Amino acid sequence: MMSNDGDTTEKPLREMRIGIVGLGLMGGSLALALRGRVAGLLAIERRANTRQMALREGIVDAAVEALTPDTPAVDLLVLATPVRAILDTLNRLPATRPGGCAVLDLGSTKRAIVAGMDGLPPEFAAIGGHPMCGKESAGLASAAADLFRGQTFILCPSHRTTAAVTNTALALVEAIGARPVLLDADAHDVVVATVSHLPALVSAALMRTAADERLWDVSASGFRDVSRLAGTDPRMMLDILMTNRRAVLDALEAYRAELDGVREALLREDEEALMEWLAAAQVGYAGFRRFKSAEHLLPGVARPADPQTGEIA
Repeated sequence: MMSNDGDTTEKPLREMRIGIVGLGLMGGSLALALRGRVAGLLAIERRANTRQMALREGIVDAAVEALTPDTPAVDLLVLATPVRAILDTLNRLPATRPGGCAVLDLGSTKRAIVAGMDGLPPEFAAIGGHPMCGKESAGLASAAADLFRGQTFILCPSHRTTAAVTNTALALVEAIGARPVLLDADAHDVVVATVSHLPALVSAALMRTAADERLWDVSASGFRDVSRLAGTDPRMMLDILMTNRRAVLDALEAYRAELDGVREALLREDEEALMEWLAAAQVGYAGFRRFKSAEHLLPGVARPADPQTGEIA
């Protein structure tokens, strides 16, 4: 817990009161996953119907409309809104939490968010987070307690990361059944541009190409699987694109080069080149499947951070 003088005192997660800003898919799923595992859950949610649903169904213990200096104190504040809303909240934290607090976010890009954490006063302890999971549907109604189970949860240190906040984040990741991975914010954004943000754009492009009901009647599982991410919340995706613009552009360029290659082979009717292109993709996919299978056989273990450096041992 962060005190007024900037010192931190570690508590077991079960004794902590957690505040979650935003009860959409991610924030709502986190609340569901933490129920019974923490001392209390406070929702900070602007939508009245979502607050009412969360209270009615016992997802949280209390709910308020906005984060203000009068909002009840929490041991950890989790920011679970779209990226640019997270950045706005970070900018306002010195005014809304003048005594400081521990902060974790769930945003899909990390460079801008970690930079925002770096600028917080010393009263704050903060670490970036990104659970690598989700659904194409948004909102609290889509939330699920098992959303994070077995999934990778990336943690990105900031200049305000302490051993205490790192250990709290690791305990939270373990409690929700995820696998922690420590990664630099810049490296995170480059990696997820290819494995997360590019697939969403590919899915959206396919859906725009096939936006004709006459095609849908004959579509099957292949179209369904590839087009699924086109259902992603546009506001969330817009924030992702604008805060990870350079890395997404690089990923798009690499993808376009692959499409150009297969297009040229088709124009030349070059069966050998086409077979090589397709076979290389198949080999890559087989390797990916083996890697993910081995990963699930070796779940991550939350390890404590060094009290001096804040790094995971």
